[in-house]
Amino acid sequence: MKSKIGILGSGVVAQALASGFLKHGFEVMIGTRDVTKLDEWKAAAGAKAKVGSFYDAAGFGDIVVLSVSGLAAEEVLKIAGINNFDGKTVIDTTNPIAAEPPVNGVLKYFTNLDESLMEKLQKVAFHGNFVKAFNSIGSAFMVNPSFPEGKPSMFICGNSDAAKEEVKEILDIFGWDVADMGKVEAARAIEPLAMLWCIPGFLNNQWTHAFKLLKL
Repeated sequence: MKSKIGILGSGVVAQALASGFLKHGFEVMIGTRDVTKLDEWKAAAGAKAKVGSFYDAAGFGDIVVLSVSGLAAEEVLKIAGINNFDGKTVIDTTNPIAAEPPVNGVLKYFTNLDESLMEKLQKVAFHGNFVKAFNSIGSAFMVNPSFPEGKPSMFICGNSDAAKEEVKEILDIFGWDVADMGKVEAARAIEPLAMLWCIPGFLNNQWTHAFKLLKL
């Protein structure tokens, strides 16, 4: 398996995933606009942890994780250098969350059901192999989640079967049951799962749940 992971973003999701990859023996570089704000994280993370610019991280990673605000995602891809994604698996964790507040616990999205954010991003970095993952669970449960009912389901999609196989290997290491929903258009259904996941949190402050796809 490819061992170098470039993570674009420095928020709680990016840091949770970065720590998870480090825990499982990967080398990680987090890309951010301000490298100084990750000094504490880097000091605690160890020798396999690096911090650089978006461009540095995209170039470093054999696999790249996009973990920024959906509103900033397209800009970050361009800053990171579109050619840096050529032929690489790009794990897209983003959601198209609008700037407006939730309504009765329901997030507002700036996309519609005819085109997902991942479809837009795939068109920007069209030689990268985007795979949607990690968008419908809280950061506390992204790596080796523990639920009494067993492994929760991670819904993924993307046009490249080879890229999805790489992501499936990572998700298996991270303790997930993978539900492959097909090509990039399936992100139109997967991205709204984040809206559903957040409703109990916004309404009742319940954030300790995950989705499970049951099969006969």
